[in-house]
Amino acid sequence: MSRAKSHPERSAGDDVARVSDATLRGFVGYDLKRAMNVIRADLRRTLEPFGLRMLTLTALVLIVDNPGLRQSQLADAMDIERPNLVVLLDELERRELIVRDRVPTDRRAYALKATLAGRRLCEQAVAAVNAHEARLFCDLTEERRAELITALRSIQQKTVEE
Repeated sequence: MSRAKSHPERSAGDDVARVSDATLRGFVGYDLKRAMNVIRADLRRTLEPFGLRMLTLTALVLIVDNPGLRQSQLADAMDIERPNLVVLLDELERRELIVRDRVPTDRRAYALKATLAGRRLCEQAVAAVNAHEARLFCDLTEERRAELITALRSIQQKTVEE
């Protein structure tokens, strides 16, 4: 998937089309970023019919899978700032996909629950994302896919020393 901009004054044979990224291709992170660009673009198209984005789907799935989840727990799970989370939750609540109930033992906290419409939309979106992944990763055997997931999770466990 190319993100090259169209420049009428340049032909396909110009130097711009022949930029080498060979040095960068030696970095795992660069290849991960390039792959993630393809995944994100396809995921954006996949989720568009549902009116969802990657972050709103993530929030909805976590709420569906963890009824009664508190907003602070969701923010931590998503590694997102609480004010940004409130914007996402407002959107999901406005669409009547979730409800926020006060926690009786802590009046400052809200328990999040998906509505029936939210659970149904989540189920449909997850099925579409499964199809998206099947399409993008069709060239990987189950063994290679499991190895990739293991490697990515290993990286996630690392802490960056400052």
